[in-house]
Amino acid sequence: MTFEYSPAPESTAIVDISAQYGLFINGKFVAAKGSKTFNTINPATEKVLSKIAYAQASDVDKAVVAARSAYTKVWSKMAPQERGKYLFRIARIMQERAREFAVLETMDNGKPIRETRDIDVPLAAAHFFYHAGWADKLKYAGAGDNPRPHGVVGQIIPWNFPLLMLAWKVAPALATGNTVVLKPAETTPLTALLFAEVCQQAGLPTGVVNIVTGDGATGSALVNHPDIDKIAFTGSTGVGKGIARAIAGTGKSATLELGGKGANIVFDDSPIDQTVEGIVSGIFFNQGHVCCAGSRLLVQENVHDELIEKLKRRISQIRVGDPLDKNTDLGAINSAAQLARIKEISSSGDAEGAHRWSPECTLPEKGFWYPPTIFTGVTQANRIAQEEIFGPVLSVLTFRTPQEAIDKANNTPYGLSAGVWTEKGSRILWAAKQLKAGVIWANTFNKFDPASPFGGYKESGWGREGGRHGLAAYLKGGEK
Repeated sequence: MTFEYSPAPESTAIVDISAQYGLFINGKFVAAKGSKTFNTINPATEKVLSKIAYAQASDVDKAVVAARSAYTKVWSKMAPQERGKYLFRIARIMQERAREFAVLETMDNGKPIRETRDIDVPLAAAHFFYHAGWADKLKYAGAGDNPRPHGVVGQIIPWNFPLLMLAWKVAPALATGNTVVLKPAETTPLTALLFAEVCQQAGLPTGVVNIVTGDGATGSALVNHPDIDKIAFTGSTGVGKGIARAIAGTGKSATLELGGKGANIVFDDSPIDQTVEGIVSGIFFNQGHVCCAGSRLLVQENVHDELIEKLKRRISQIRVGDPLDKNTDLGAINSAAQLARIKEISSSGDAEGAHRWSPECTLPEKGFWYPPTIFTGVTQANRIAQEEIFGPVLSVLTFRTPQEAIDKANNTPYGLSAGVWTEKGSRILWAAKQLKAGVIWANTFNKFDPASPFGGYKESGWGREGGRHGLAAYLKGGEK
């Protein structure tokens, strides 16, 4: 007998979404210079949530001027322990408004409420708590005896973790004494605009945090503004390369957290049931919209059949549907454009001879949806083994020897994450030393902590975010 879960929808009554939003500049919501707006929609229903102001170059300039004034007159002169108090205050307010943030993030992004409630929002608050503690201890961060902020930081964040990526960037920037102009992703601006209200509620000095909404042109205006001292970007490798070219020779500092094609390596002595759970978490968490997703599964040949059988059984239990339902495991794809990309790359897997499998699952008629999917019989030459799909699609490859596993794992232009599944501690240490990836998990996957640095090698980016190492990107040190 199969027992079905009754619907358990989260109420949206706690969220008050304005019909239209302006830009957040110098502590206030202001109208953009032009009349152009764009809609942000709920990807699960395709309903318009709000109209969002489109920031032009003149609006970006206004925000940078406000940030520079705040930096020069207030923030850089404030005692570090006082700056820390503001970060603590922001963290507490985010905790107090956690349910509001979680519901709004789910509505705007499409990810399940269980993930926003239990992961995104608590981790975002934790980043502000963690960096608040660093504010008056920067001389111990390893950036020299007299670490100093860069000044005004331009930050561009993606749509897959809108609030969490904001926290990853804003918290260390403020803790180190910088001021911020932040551009959220075009499809998911609402939690950043709610964060602007938190800044007002916390009494943050005006101009310390500014938020400009728009598309790639807005981001380009921010990157190319002559009074920006540092750029922090999370997004695609292609855009990251463009930013690197744009700032070359300007003296601007940059951190770039880009794409990935993470390998999850399963050795024949791994705990299979635990491994299956880790594989599911590695690729189906947040609909696979994760730069460090374990999208390549490398399985030792002699346990391949057992693992795939158990994996299929587990995937068959994934509940796809209303992201606001607390029982949902897999929510909506963030946009029509992203859904089209997932379908296009997945189709190449069929064309190139891989074997597609998805569980029986009824997808909602409205919204953007894709079923959990695995491809077996994948080769290194297949597009699905080389390109970042950024969706709930897993490519399965096999290996015979440990060295073959490492060689296949490293055969990618990316180098962001990897996972190792084995009962041998010595093998974990050996593999971690051999793998060219910035983040390596052992017998787990997709676990994050504010105190742990995150970042990649090769085409997965420059620099680190989080932990002591992440502070260095926001500091100039060594001067006496």
